[in-house]
Amino acid sequence: MADTPDPVVALTEEQCWARLRTQELGRLVTHVGDVLDIFPVNYIVDDETLLFRTAQGSKLFELTVNDEVLFEVDDHTDTDAWSVIVRGRAHALDSSEEVQRADGLGLRPWIPTLKYTYVRVEPTSLSGRAFERSPEPDRYGVQQY
Repeated sequence: MADTPDPVVALTEEQCWARLRTQELGRLVTHVGDVLDIFPVNYIVDDETLLFRTAQGSKLFELTVNDEVLFEVDDHTDTDAWSVIVRGRAHALDSSEEVQRADGLGLRPWIPTLKYTYVRVEPTSLSGRAFERSPEPDRYGVQQY
């Protein structure tokens, strides 16, 4: 059997951050009691944290009850794809210095809504995988042994 490279490759932490910096839409997963929720949010990378804006509502409430979150970002082309998962803790920025600094980063809502609260996700772990996209191997033909 010919040696073929693994179509799935683990990303280093540096590669994960590089990919996170190329995107602006991710999915935030919250967990309160038996309820899991997932929210699409636009974000930016600030140093090695993620920052997004939100309004009062279920997302912000859930983060005050349980600050442990997952944040997932991915992308793909016809030939490759990748996914990065950030596990961490989320908290609203509360000092005027933090908010003023965040205002200068250029993060704007995608839809015309007022979102006064900045939330920072501080990672406790980061993992990612890159995938080579190609046709599926023949599942029913003659297999080499």
